[in-house]
Amino acid sequence: GTWGAIATGLFASVMINSAGANGLFYGNPILLGKQLIAVVAVGIYAFVLTFVILKVIGAITPLRLEKHDEDTGLDLSQHGEAGYIF
Repeated sequence: GTWGAIATGLFASVMINSAGANGLFYGNPILLGKQLIAVVAVGIYAFVLTFVILKVIGAITPLRLEKHDEDTGLDLSQHGEAGYIF
């Protein structure tokens, strides 16, 4: 995804897609700039949306185990048996 978006800004050619634009290697550095801005915008969008979703879920149900369950391990706290006995 990310590499494909950046590569489009590098390798795009109107010889392949006459309705498109040339990329950096064909004399148009503006397309690479637009692609980089789009990649950064999508990254910020994904981060913000993930943060909001996790906050909503965290308000409904805890996202973390209790300290005691973390210390004893999930096999013991959830299933009542040890997964690995060393």
